[in-house]
Amino acid sequence: MARKLRLGVNIDHVATVRNARGGPHPDPIRAALAAADAGADGITAHLREDRRHILDDDIARLSAEIALPLNFEMAATEEMVAIALRHRPHAACIVPEKRTERTTEGGLDVAGQREALRPLVARLGDAGIRVSMFVNPDPAQLDASRAIGAPVVELHTGAYCDAEDPALRLRELDRIRAAARHAEEIGLECHAGHGLSYETVGVVAAIPTVVELNIGHFLVGEAIFLGLDAAIRRMRALMEEARAGGAGR
Repeated sequence: MARKLRLGVNIDHVATVRNARGGPHPDPIRAALAAADAGADGITAHLREDRRHILDDDIARLSAEIALPLNFEMAATEEMVAIALRHRPHAACIVPEKRTERTTEGGLDVAGQREALRPLVARLGDAGIRVSMFVNPDPAQLDASRAIGAPVVELHTGAYCDAEDPALRLRELDRIRAAARHAEEIGLECHAGHGLSYETVGVVAAIPTVVELNIGHFLVGEAIFLGLDAAIRRMRALMEEARAGGAGR
């Protein structure tokens, strides 16, 4: 029997729409509650240094008001560690962050920052927070993540999703498959996300060693046309169909 594949719904861009005008609407916490009703297994929210979407109060409210596990995306800074330790989310995903980027442009260079990241991972882990490293599908980055004590990696799927050339897309997919196999071989739990859509999710969902997908921007965009409930339910159905069929093996 195929292992369960979890869906984490990222609500960042509900907050982006709210912040475009100011005021309380649309409320990302309401979106999180709706995602739970639609079958999400967890909620992801990225508190950026520049607070361009999720705000500190959103994290406080998510921690207090939702029953689903909260995956707190954060840069490797003292400020974010302090916030994580204050709220104690279920998980913290360490991501790279640049002020000038529109969205996360790639994975974290864990191999090049081992000594800086090791104590951060330990502090979060000691507080009972499950730490994941957001990395490109590169075995060296997975090995480094394991070496610093992170139990989870999330593979950046953006290069695969963004590739327009079919041959390039296939090569990127092969990298994801190989990295997911390697993660299991070295004892890491493997998640994946970034840029996934109805068209691209199937082959990633079918990879048997991937146990969680985190999807946000696409679902918030589709919610404009379908409603958030319908958008999430369709994504869930596509994930489950792909996992049952095993197309990613």
